Amino acid sequence: MNNDIRSIAKELMVDPKGLLAADESTKSCCKRFDALKIKCNEESRRRWRQLLLMSPNVNRYISGVILYDETIRQANDAGTNIAKLLTKSDIIPGIKVDGGLVPMDNFEPATITEGLDGLKTRLEEYYSMGARFTKWRSAFQIGPNSPSLPVIKANLIIMARYASIVQSCNMVPVVEPEVLYEGDHSIETAAKVTSLVLSELFDALEELKLDLSGLILKTSMVLAGKQSAHTSTPQEVADNTLKVLNKTVPKKVAGIVFLSGGQSPSQASANLNSIGLGGNQPWPITYSYSRAVQDPVLKLWGGKAVNVKKAQDKFIQLLAQNSAARNGEYLS
Repeated sequence: MNNDIRSIAKELMVDPKGLLAADESTKSCCKRFDALKIKCNEESRRRWRQLLLMSPNVNRYISGVILYDETIRQANDAGTNIAKLLTKSDIIPGIKVDGGLVPMDNFEPATITEGLDGLKTRLEEYYSMGARFTKWRSAFQIGPNSPSLPVIKANLIIMARYASIVQSCNMVPVVEPEVLYEGDHSIETAAKVTSLVLSELFDALEELKLDLSGLILKTSMVLAGKQSAHTSTPQEVADNTLKVLNKTVPKKVAGIVFLSGGQSPSQASANLNSIGLGGNQPWPITYSYSRAVQDPVLKLWGGKAVNVKKAQDKFIQLLAQNSAARNGEYLS
């Protein structure tokens, strides 16, 4: 088992590629479509994901794609299942398996992630459909007294249990304990909270005897909150992020991928580039963006077939710049 998942994790982290997060829930996807007056139904969502996944030369920049349950069951216009299409293109299909965030009793508005019930059965089905890695997300909002330690611990014990079940099904778990960008907190506060969250995560993973060489961390960059009076510079982001990661993430971990978390496309690329300029780290580091590589593409497409090519060209441009940024080679 372990050799299989280690090999898959290594393929997912191959230089200079990244992971594409195409796993927005139907509700999240419709929110984005509605804002642009794009009709949101199963067919329009299928055409949107097809546009992304069938962009020419996408496999030059993407090693794996995190899919949503609806998408892994869909096919392209020619009738080829999406997961099979990706596999044929040497892109590893992955799947979001958490059940989403719900208010945590006695700690509202803090949230906890659902989805452990029936997970093994779902994983067996996803494996039969071609998925070889999975993702589970928790979210932590920074506030005057949050996130509290009980909220952090409860979420990360569940996340560790998820990862354990995934590895038992011969799949690679991606663990995503997102420290939210929303807020007016300082970069120092973000560093403190991210350190605490990651320390608790790896304590929980090691207690459950996870094979860390067959596991990928998806994490937030360390930066001041979106509403902060000070916008963190790329150098500040790189210095703080690398310091936190080197302090908290065991060297055995197969790789680290960054979420964009609401950063603008240019900001996400510039910050990743600065981290890339920091040189070799104990683990490979790359990107796993959603909005930072999709929002400009969605606007260009607008739900119209006539716009597919220019939207795909934009998508490839954004992937190429982030693949360059991974190694500190992005010139804005």
